[in-house]
Amino acid sequence: MNLHLTILIFYSLALMALGLWIGRRVRGASDFFVAGRGLGAGLMFSTMLAANIGAGSTVGATALGYANGLSAWWWVGSAGIGSIVLAFWIGPVMRRQAEAHSLRTVGDYLEQRYGASVRALAASILWIGSLFILAGQLWAMGSIINAVAGLPPWIGCVIGGVVITVYFAAGGLLTSARVNVVQLAVKIVGFSLALPLAIAAVDRAGGLILTTQEAEFWRSGSPGLATLAIIVPPFIVSPGLLQKIFGARDDRTVRVGVGLNALGLLLFAIVPALLGMIARRQFPGLASADSALPMLLVHSLPPLVGAVGLAAVFSAEISASDAILFMLTTSLSQDFYQRFVNPAADDRRVLRVARWTAVASGTLGTLLAIALGSVVNALTIFYTLIGVSLFVPIVAGLYVRRTSSAGALISMVAGVSVALGLHVGTSGRGWGALTPAVAGLAAAVALWVVSLAAVPNTKSS
Repeated sequence: MNLHLTILIFYSLALMALGLWIGRRVRGASDFFVAGRGLGAGLMFSTMLAANIGAGSTVGATALGYANGLSAWWWVGSAGIGSIVLAFWIGPVMRRQAEAHSLRTVGDYLEQRYGASVRALAASILWIGSLFILAGQLWAMGSIINAVAGLPPWIGCVIGGVVITVYFAAGGLLTSARVNVVQLAVKIVGFSLALPLAIAAVDRAGGLILTTQEAEFWRSGSPGLATLAIIVPPFIVSPGLLQKIFGARDDRTVRVGVGLNALGLLLFAIVPALLGMIARRQFPGLASADSALPMLLVHSLPPLVGAVGLAAVFSAEISASDAILFMLTTSLSQDFYQRFVNPAADDRRVLRVARWTAVASGTLGTLLAIALGSVVNALTIFYTLIGVSLFVPIVAGLYVRRTSSAGALISMVAGVSVALGLHVGTSGRGWGALTPAVAGLAAAVALWVVSLAAVPNTKSS
C-alpha cells in the first residue's frame, strides 16, 4: 500500500471515530438539527468555510483552471460574493426569524411565511437538487482514489459515502460543526504546502507563462462573469448554509463567522485556478480535467507533501458532503416526515428517522455519483435548481410583505421550469449570456412581480 492511500485510509477512520465520539453528546433533535443554537463565531466560520471548500472549489475549480485559466477564479470567488450578502443582510434576519419561531429548517421558515404547499414544493426540489451536489462531491473523492491507487473511481465514491454517512448520522450539525474544525485545519495546511511547491516545480520546467485564453479573467461566459448568476443566488439562500446559521448564538456570530468565511473564499479562489494551469503544464492532454488536481498532488510534489495535499482535498470533499447530507436529512425527516407523515412523532422518533435518512441519502448519492461521472456538471445542476427555486421566496419573503403563497409557488415553478427547459434544450449551454440559471432566475422574478399585482396576499410575516 502506498503512502498516499495509507494516509487517506487512516484519516478517514479518524474522522469516523471523532464523529462517533462527539455524537454521544446528542440528546435530541435540537442538537442534531441546530446544535442547540449554541455555535459561536469560530465554529460558525470553520463549519461554513469547510462546507464551502468542497469538490467544486478544489477538484472542479482546478479542472476549470486546467481548461480555461484565470477565469476559474469566478467559481469560488462567486461563492465568496454570495457569502458577503449572506453574512450582512440575509443571514442575521433569518437567524432572528429562526430563534423567534423555533425554526429548525428552511422548510419551517417557508411554511411559517407562506404555508404547507410552499414548504412541500421547496423540500421536493431541494431533495432532488441535493442528491446531485452530493454525487459531485463523492465523484471527486473517486477521482482522488483513482489517481492515488489506480482503482476505479466508484471505489472512492463508496469510501467517501461510508465516511460521511457514519460521522454525520452520529450527530448531525453538532458532530459536523466540530469535525469541520479538523477538516479545515487539514485543508489550510495541505494547500499552504502544495501551492508554493507546485509553483516551484513549474518554474523549474520553464515557468508559468499564460496563453491569451488563460489570461482572460473578465470573460463573459462560464467560468467568468456568467458564473455569478449560477453561484451567487444559491450561496445567499442555500438551505444547508442557512440551517447552519439557525444554529448561531446571535447576530454577531453570523456577521463575523460568515463574513470571515466570505473572505476566505475570495482569497482561496485563486489557488485552484493556479493549480489547474500548473497541472496543464505538467500533464497536458488529460482524458478528464477532473483528474488534474489529484495527478498534480501525487506525481509532481514530494510524497509526504502530496499526501497531506490529498488529505486536504479529501477533507474538502467530505466536509462539503456532510453539509449536503445535512440538507437531505433535514428535508426528509423534518419537512416531510414530521410535517406530513407523522405530525405526532416525538423528538426521539424524529431523531431516529433523521439518522436512517442520512444512511439512505448517502447510499443514493453514492449511486448517482457513479452514474454521473463529473464534478462540475453535477454541481451546476444543483446550484441552478437552488437559485431559481428559493431565491425569490426567501429574499422576497423577508423584505416584501405583500409576497403571497401563490406568488412564491408561481415563482418557484416558473424558475425551475424555464431553467430545466433551457438546460435540456441546449444541452446545458444556454443562449450566450442567457444561461439556464440566468433565464430561470429572470422568470422567477418576473412571475413574482406579476403576482404582486394579480394575487392578493394570503399570509404575511
